[in-house]
Amino acid sequence: MSMVALENLEPGMVLATDVFDKSGRLLLGEGVELVAKHLIIFRTWGVVEADIVGAGGADTSDFPDAVTGEKLDQAKNRLLPLYCHTDLEHPAISELLRLAVMREVQHAH
Repeated sequence: MSMVALENLEPGMVLATDVFDKSGRLLLGEGVELVAKHLIIFRTWGVVEADIVGAGGADTSDFPDAVTGEKLDQAKNRLLPLYCHTDLEHPAISELLRLAVMREVQHAH
């Protein structure tokens, strides 16, 4: 998946998948080219990230070279039990888990 955080989305990017709000309402369809108005709509409805065509998977640019996608997956699997009583589909919880995984990998070195 090539998810891009809301703060990194820019007009001109193209959605790789549909974007839904937290209640499951379709906000924007796959293949739509983003414009500034769409970013405002995402903020309004609590969207924290979107799957963008051509974006590389997890951003490991801030990590040492030894950090791989496999290590990110291992960190996520170690942290998932801490989130067992939460809704991982909720944008806030999803973002907390993503940040926790990043922190886990950064501090493992």
